Amino acid sequence: MMVMLVSAPMLGLGLIVGLMVSIFQATTSIQEQTLAFIPKIIAVFVAILIFGPWMLRLMVEFVTGVFVNLPQRIG
Repeated sequence: MMVMLVSAPMLGLGLIVGLMVSIFQATTSIQEQTLAFIPKIIAVFVAILIFGPWMLRLMVEFVTGVFVNLPQRIG
């Protein structure tokens, strides 16, 4: 669940940008491979910049919870 929650902003933004580029390519008949690849990479980097602090906080809270509850699960 945590992996899906943390990766959702990057995957969602990449999906939206990929769909927009595909529609643009279909309407203009431009079939350039890099035209589909470069905007998605830029969108994922922008998503990391925007959602990075939130994702990092979420992962730190999760790992902290795992280590705090670890002795209870073992013993």
